[in-house]
Amino acid sequence: METRRSIGIMGGTFDPIHYGHLLTAECAADQYNLDEVIFVPSGNPPHKTEQKITVAQKRYVMSLLATIENPKFDVSRIEIDREGLSYTIDTIKTFKDLYPQTKIYFITGADAILEIFTWKNPDKLLKEADFIAASRPGYSLAKIEKEFYEEYRNRIHILKIPGLAISSTNIRKRIKEKRPIKYQLPEKVESYIRKYGLYK
Repeated sequence: METRRSIGIMGGTFDPIHYGHLLTAECAADQYNLDEVIFVPSGNPPHKTEQKITVAQKRYVMSLLATIENPKFDVSRIEIDREGLSYTIDTIKTFKDLYPQTKIYFITGADAILEIFTWKNPDKLLKEADFIAASRPGYSLAKIEKEFYEEYRNRIHILKIPGLAISSTNIRKRIKEKRPIKYQLPEKVESYIRKYGLYK
């Protein structure tokens, strides 16, 4: 009997993508035996309408540059090519249509999971896919593990990763302040940021 494929969908703004994202994807692939992790840069994220974000095409290229050397990683344009706001429920439905008979995990941060009921159609979302919630420095997993989402606990899986206190927000801040960002993200991504003068 053929083993059912499993893929991880890793959504995010990726503005810019950094080693924290890549480490999370690698750990998820290892711990949950994923055949592939597909990075999905968001198009027009509804929770960031007030925040200025880099144009989608540039975030897509940075994601490609960051993942190109890992044969298990791929990048999808699904959200950036979709008109209107980008909702996780729509993205998961699209992937379920593209990959029938495949187990789909949505990889996100523990902080995002704690806000999942503010997302579009959360009950439906938690029935459509399993979620891998990656621990991040400063966020407690106790709520998920002990009392949160009792009904959906079997759909939310905890992923503990080595602590990397790297964030896109801090990288953007450091660039603006002319401080070094080396070793926080792949060299190719850093070169791309420098070439196009991003985040100044």
